[in-house]
Amino acid sequence: MEIEENKKNLKIILDDSSNLSLNQIRRLLNEMSPSEIAHALESSPPKQRNILFSLLETEEEGDVLFELGEEIQQDLVSNISNEELVEAVKELELDEIVDILQNLPEERMKKILSNMSKVDRQRIEMGLVFPENTAGGLLNTDVISVRPNNSIKEVINYLRDQKELPESTDKIFVVNSKNYYLGELPISKIITTDPKMIVREIMDTDIPAIDVDLKDKDVATIFERNDLISSAVIDANGQLIGRITIDDVVDVIREDADQNLLGMAGVAEDTFAPPGRAAKSRVFWLAMNLVTAFIAASTINLFQDVIDKIVYLAVLMPIVASMGGVAATQTLTIVLRGLTLEQINTSNIRWLFKRELAVSIINGIVLSALVGISTYLWFQDLTIAILISSALVINLISSVMAGIVVPLILRRLNQDPAIGGSVVVTTVTDVVGFFSFLGLATIYLI
Repeated sequence: MEIEENKKNLKIILDDSSNLSLNQIRRLLNEMSPSEIAHALESSPPKQRNILFSLLETEEEGDVLFELGEEIQQDLVSNISNEELVEAVKELELDEIVDILQNLPEERMKKILSNMSKVDRQRIEMGLVFPENTAGGLLNTDVISVRPNNSIKEVINYLRDQKELPESTDKIFVVNSKNYYLGELPISKIITTDPKMIVREIMDTDIPAIDVDLKDKDVATIFERNDLISSAVIDANGQLIGRITIDDVVDVIREDADQNLLGMAGVAEDTFAPPGRAAKSRVFWLAMNLVTAFIAASTINLFQDVIDKIVYLAVLMPIVASMGGVAATQTLTIVLRGLTLEQINTSNIRWLFKRELAVSIINGIVLSALVGISTYLWFQDLTIAILISSALVINLISSVMAGIVVPLILRRLNQDPAIGGSVVVTTVTDVVGFFSFLGLATIYLI
């Protein structure tokens, strides 16, 4: 019921025809969670977005900012004072504060840190040391740890003394006197175990702690494969320095999926980004596509004499290129997913290549027969029908090869295959499609 009410409030806020006063909108926002408010902001054009954000209470701003995408977050932060930002983030967890501050200009970040208490400043500065896309950038320092020689009764009393446990606490961690990580102790075991037993006897040591320098995508993989809610984070010396919780990992997965989706189209802006920013983020890959288009055009130009003599070749060329492009995109999507999930490696890439090759041959035979028959019925020319069928088979096979090889090469070159893969693969299929069709026509028709 509450979910439906929030959806209704969101619809009212975003409806230009609702004619609500600012006070009415403020009351509706107060009834929504930070994530729902963030969704409302992300669903609004810049001007409306700024107005909605200005209606929030200062203590709400921090939670909402953390829920926003990086681009929108930076835009809103740039419009508020340092003092207001300090007040907004003071109740957030360490990793949440770091996520917001690390994207600020260095000069402004220093000013904001100077406005904080010494304890908060030291805590945040420690978090800022670690790169954003690593386990260190995700960790929280709100760690509860015990010694292996403690009894379960002592642990229970210690937890009671805390009065309040950190969010997503499903386990506590076991360390020695020098704070070296030894294992973990699930809360469920603490509750169900004889209080006289010793921590060492029941603690878990099967799941190792996460290294602070581990990439955030690898952290997400570990959480997914081991069904974790939280995990310890250790430094290079094996000392416990913090923990990562599932909510942070979900954010990593969501951001990665978002980047991959946008990368496939060569864009990187929020839905309602200003025209100038949107144009800037898209122009590079549009320019790259223009280059590839000229490459394809130059391939056609090589056979201009053939096209002049047999005009209807120009009518049929898009069929070959289009079919190859779609087939390549299918294979490329499979490979990108496999790379993202770390399912593809040197041991199975050969099998995947053979599978995709077999698929392309089967589809090539079926589709070339359909295209050949259609072409013959259209132009009453058996030779042309055979040529386009042959070219189609060739292009489908080459498209599969490109869909596998290109993203692997880009990954090897430390480039994002999701961004550049589609442009390169499209170029390959266009060039091969045009060259095979027009080349065969040159041999057998001229």
